[in-house]
Amino acid sequence: MGRDRGHRTVSAEEKTQASQVSLRRIGRLFTPHRPALAAVTAIIVASSIIAMASPFLLRAVIDRALPQGDVTLLVWLVLGMVAVAAVTSALGVVQTWISTQVGQRVMHRLRTDVFSHLQRQSLGFFTRTRTGEVQSRITNDIGGMQSVVTSTSTAVAANLTTVVATAVAMVALSWQLSLVSLVVLPPAIWLTRRVARMRREITAQRQRELADLNVTVEEGLSISGVQLAKTLGTGPALIDRFTASSERLVDLELRSELAGRWRMASMSIIFAAVPAVIYLAAGLPGTAGTLSIGTLVAFTALQGGLFRPLMGLLNVGVSLTASLALFARIFEYLDLPVDVADPADPVRLDPARVRGHLRLEDVTFGYPGSDTAALAGITLDVPAGTSLALVGETGSGKSTLAGLVSRLHDPTAGRITVDGIDLRDLRLADLAAIVGVVSQETYLLHTTVRENLRYARPDATDAEIEDAARAAQIHDLIAGLPDGYDTMVGSRGHRFSGGEKQRLAIARTLLRDPRILVLDEATSALDTETERAVQRAFDVLAQGRTTITIAHRLSTIRDADQIAVLDHGRIVEAGTHDSLLDRNGRYATLAA
Repeated sequence: MGRDRGHRTVSAEEKTQASQVSLRRIGRLFTPHRPALAAVTAIIVASSIIAMASPFLLRAVIDRALPQGDVTLLVWLVLGMVAVAAVTSALGVVQTWISTQVGQRVMHRLRTDVFSHLQRQSLGFFTRTRTGEVQSRITNDIGGMQSVVTSTSTAVAANLTTVVATAVAMVALSWQLSLVSLVVLPPAIWLTRRVARMRREITAQRQRELADLNVTVEEGLSISGVQLAKTLGTGPALIDRFTASSERLVDLELRSELAGRWRMASMSIIFAAVPAVIYLAAGLPGTAGTLSIGTLVAFTALQGGLFRPLMGLLNVGVSLTASLALFARIFEYLDLPVDVADPADPVRLDPARVRGHLRLEDVTFGYPGSDTAALAGITLDVPAGTSLALVGETGSGKSTLAGLVSRLHDPTAGRITVDGIDLRDLRLADLAAIVGVVSQETYLLHTTVRENLRYARPDATDAEIEDAARAAQIHDLIAGLPDGYDTMVGSRGHRFSGGEKQRLAIARTLLRDPRILVLDEATSALDTETERAVQRAFDVLAQGRTTITIAHRLSTIRDADQIAVLDHGRIVEAGTHDSLLDRNGRYATLAA
């Protein structure tokens, strides 16, 4: 899909998404709350029936109590009107409480289901998807459904019950005048269907525009984005892009609101004309004198009261149809397949008893959409407690192999085992406890140093956190900060230098105590002095662990137990540092 200054071209597939959403699937969201919905429905029915007593009480006041001067009857009728109002108001409060609670629980389930499902997606999904797009689905799309989810079922029940009860009461008062009132239905239904179609299309466009706006905010107001904009001077262009997107949102919101307003204005005119027609009908020669004044007043009051629930019922249809675009976007994410998932019958493994013997057996892997394998026929045996170094030119497949060991991807062919167990037979949580990764790009949360370290192991004590920091040779620096371990690291850890962030990452990994350690070019961006400090921390971290190191600087892997040289996804040489130099092959060329 093409984009021009933040605006996306909408595909035909996106335009038809809403029509593909099953109302039955939406209904299943409310299945766990059927008892509560049944109670709400019962309250609504009771409230509607009780409310229908009001026009009959009014007719009795006008036709009997007032003309006859019966004060006792008048008092009882007035008390009855007050009682009806009090009971229906109390029932309305209870109904609102229950229905809102149900709606919020459904919203909570949608939010958590989408977040949990996205957490299980592979890295490929997040590589393909804009960060702002993901955030928009969880916040804007689900937030946009709130009124529909919270009030739709109860609004249908309340308005339908009121319309039916009102219609019955109108027929009971005068079936002839009821026929006159039916003239409002055909235009109301026709206008509602037109508005529903317009609202659905506008809603889909609005949510896509909100997603684009989120992307602009994410790209333009993050630390990295601001730095890039300031160094490249692209701030004005970003402002123009944001402004254009915001202006399109204004236009869409206006179109959405006006689509309903002119419909409401048309219906108001029709409903205002109906009482005049009723008065005319009551005064025609054929009907004159057949209706009492009380009946005519009560009927007119009922007919006027029919406008609100009837329009409410039609509005529910409009809102539900418009919200199909939102449901389509949410269900699209919920229906995403999980490429790397927990096995149906996982092998139970105690991470504390893992030795760390790693084997890759004829492993092949290709990225989706690529015709060339990133790795092909990789076979390696890394005994427990030994070290393997991977070297090769950029794009040779080193990081891809490391990603397979930590199961960021699964092999297309072959298998990877730990202590003889295929990684795909382990729960992802168990594997994460066994394999630790320290990469070149260290990600720190926008919280304190202590909480960043504890993120790896929530049950870690303060003493354990400080011991890990000492081992990573970062404790003295942290202790020297104004707030020590309670110092805020800032967005993405920008308060710290690259070497400091690396040592924080090492301390975080030490807290987890993994048996297998993957170091993915973790020192390539550091100066020589900082690299030495970080390397000393790595030496502590690697003690007694099976270690896979990826490095451009061959000086850091001279002492590895074995070195594998990769080229275009294949191992072209393997051995120790000295033996590979003696061969005078590819490794010797890289070391030169």
